[in-house]
Amino acid sequence: MSGWIFVAEAAAIKPGHYETVDLDDSIAAVFNVNGEFYAIEDICTHDGTVLTSGQPIEGDEIVCPRHGARFCVRTGEALSAPAYEPTATFPVKIEDGKVYVRDNRWD
Repeated sequence: MSGWIFVAEAAAIKPGHYETVDLDDSIAAVFNVNGEFYAIEDICTHDGTVLTSGQPIEGDEIVCPRHGARFCVRTGEALSAPAYEPTATFPVKIEDGKVYVRDNRWD
């Protein structure tokens, strides 16, 4: 079980932007979508490319810079080929104005 990892001050992640953080065995991308925070594993399930790589988000979607697969940052769902499998999602909490994320896959 992984504990909560500090990402950033909530005010520092503006709507339409994200921050990435190391969760020991993976990297999470934490997105601000209209004031709500979501986290996904920062990996394209098609070929293992980092999804963010400086890419802007488009609404609630991130586009893989390598082959153009789209993922929903709210759910991790793969929205277009060549990716068909979702990327992992992680719980996010805001506490005292700070954003935290954790990897709960091994709980």
